[in-house]
Amino acid sequence: MFAFDKSESFGLDKAAGEECPNLKTDNTCKIFEERVERGFPGCVSYTCFGAGQRVTQEVFGGASWRDEPALKARMGAALSVLRRIHEQLVLLKAARQLPLTPEQCAQVQTFEATLCSNDTWSEETLSRFPIDRVASDISNWMKQLRGLVS
Repeated sequence: MFAFDKSESFGLDKAAGEECPNLKTDNTCKIFEERVERGFPGCVSYTCFGAGQRVTQEVFGGASWRDEPALKARMGAALSVLRRIHEQLVLLKAARQLPLTPEQCAQVQTFEATLCSNDTWSEETLSRFPIDRVASDISNWMKQLRGLVS
């Protein structure tokens, strides 16, 4: 449940932790078919990379913030970290498609090992995971790959 500001991508302001007013009780979108026309093209490109499902099923054992409103902030905090972990894994997977040197391949493996350091994530391990530092390290490292992209 991320924040977004009213802009060309989103038709309204939404604070972090607040559910989207277009979210139905079955967790589908009320305006899905006409989201671009209704001022929400940012929703087309947004993805949690499967992190939402993992937070619900793995971290919270199938619990729902809809049934237990007290979980909303906790689930949101877990999602904000796990989504970024998944996002970094997607970037590294894309990097693997480039003609990497053996050293660069080894670095990808090191980053992946860091991001997958837990077989099963918990609230505690997610809250302690240094996602800002790891994402920054990956971003800085990936800058050297620019010459490999045409």
